Amino acid sequence: MYRYNLFTKIVSIMVIMLIPITILYFYSNKTTTDVLRTELNTSNNNQLSFFQNQVESNMELLSSWPILLIHDPDILSLKDTYLEKGRLNLDTINLIKRIQTKISIQESSSNWKSKLYLYSPSIHRMVSENDAKLYEDEDLKREVKSGWHVEKIEGQEGDRFVFSWFSFTPFMSEFAPEKVKTVMKVEFDSRNIEDMLDKFKSDGRRDPFYYKQGTGLIFNRSADKVLAKELVDRLEETQLKPSENRTVKIEGESYSVNIVYSDKMGWYLIDYMPLTEILHPILTSNRLFYFAISALLLMSCLVAYLLYVQVQVPIRLLVGGFQRLKQGDYSARVEIKGKNEFSFLSGRFNSMVEQIQMLIENVLMEKIHVREARLKQLQSQINPHFFYNCFSFITSMAKLDNMGAVVGMSHSLSRYYRYTTRQERDLVALSEEVEFVNHYLEIQKMRMSRLRYEINIPPQMRKRELPPLVLQPLVENAVIHGIEPVAKEGLVRITGSCAGREMTLTVEDDGQGMTPEEIIELENKLSRAMDEEMGCGLWNVHQRMRLRFGETSGLRISPSPWRITGDTAVVAALHRQ
Repeated sequence: MYRYNLFTKIVSIMVIMLIPITILYFYSNKTTTDVLRTELNTSNNNQLSFFQNQVESNMELLSSWPILLIHDPDILSLKDTYLEKGRLNLDTINLIKRIQTKISIQESSSNWKSKLYLYSPSIHRMVSENDAKLYEDEDLKREVKSGWHVEKIEGQEGDRFVFSWFSFTPFMSEFAPEKVKTVMKVEFDSRNIEDMLDKFKSDGRRDPFYYKQGTGLIFNRSADKVLAKELVDRLEETQLKPSENRTVKIEGESYSVNIVYSDKMGWYLIDYMPLTEILHPILTSNRLFYFAISALLLMSCLVAYLLYVQVQVPIRLLVGGFQRLKQGDYSARVEIKGKNEFSFLSGRFNSMVEQIQMLIENVLMEKIHVREARLKQLQSQINPHFFYNCFSFITSMAKLDNMGAVVGMSHSLSRYYRYTTRQERDLVALSEEVEFVNHYLEIQKMRMSRLRYEINIPPQMRKRELPPLVLQPLVENAVIHGIEPVAKEGLVRITGSCAGREMTLTVEDDGQGMTPEEIIELENKLSRAMDEEMGCGLWNVHQRMRLRFGETSGLRISPSPWRITGDTAVVAALHRQ
């Protein structure tokens, strides 16, 4: 009945209202997430850079030691000391002892565990904190490299890296052991960096580590080494930048990776953190928002349903009742539910329809009574007309002393009277009407010996019912106006047929006949009110049939289809109910 009901409209309005809110939330959430990630990445890079600076500062401090010690007076005096017969004299030994003390003091001045070595070409010995052993020039030449040199040492507990730095005087582009005066070496291993990574991690970092392509990785002591190596494999797929942020996905988990490169060390400092940890507060907020939206939508649907049940359903029932009332169904009633304004309206509607139904039934009954009275009046008009003719015949026969005809007519008239006195019946079987017409024709045949008649009505049709005294006026019209004016022998034929819901009775005669103009004029008179110039027989039958069977029923007058000379056919078409 309606394309959209109240429930659908309310839910649609709520959904439409929630759409811009959801879109705005998504936009705000995305903006917040982007800002958070940007700020977090910036903060992480700053922290990594600060940590990188601390490591570089310690390494710079260590690399400055050889430069300071080379200018120490004892070390400077060592270059002018030479062996006597390949042995150290007492003064040289004391000098080496002082140098070892200074080396020990220098090593203790740093938090990092480191080693200092002094190579003296004059005595051809490498002096350390606890030893002064001989060295070969080839070994020294092979070890000396510019900048920080890293050597990987494999062990059972994992790989370890040793960092070393050489300083020598005088400076030369290509190192030659026989030309230098003094060589200093500072050395530390990666455990110092591991200690700093552990401390850095304790400040809230995930698992920071150092990485150098082709060399290896330096982990903190509690690092997930498998995950870090897999992360490095993913990072090596593209060229690493000096400072960048990436999102790497490993086994379905996304990680935010921060990378800072150290120009002095030549290593990348890498830190990573799962995005789920970063975005956990936002995800929690998202879940709360989705729950709130779902709860709001559910409550809206509940409110809409209550409005639908309390308002839309009663209105729809009332509208349905009015639609049925509009279509003429006065038995329509609206079910009353609850006690509210709509139940009051439903009750008033039912009361109104009940009163309308009673009024219509009363009017309908009055119409039926008027119609029945009209039928009785029309039917009663036939009886005097026929009686006049019968009594005229009896009078004529009595004057002619034809007592047999008088007796026969009286006998037939009594049977006719017995039939017509049963006018309380609205319908009679066609077989009774045919029997009555047969008596009438026998009476007319006594008056006119030249009259012949035929009755051909199917047996199954004789069981049908029709108003009484419908066929007799047609036969009487054929006899009086068709056969009687002509001196020759006359034939009256009565036939019946059925086609669907239509039953047709045809009365034909081969008497005087009618012209087409007379037929048209007679049919026009049948449709008008009866006047003094027109007989009541055919008009009476025509009107009774229309009242009983509807506007499509009645009499039709036409030339006989049997092609009898001078014939006229009167067809009575009755529609079965």
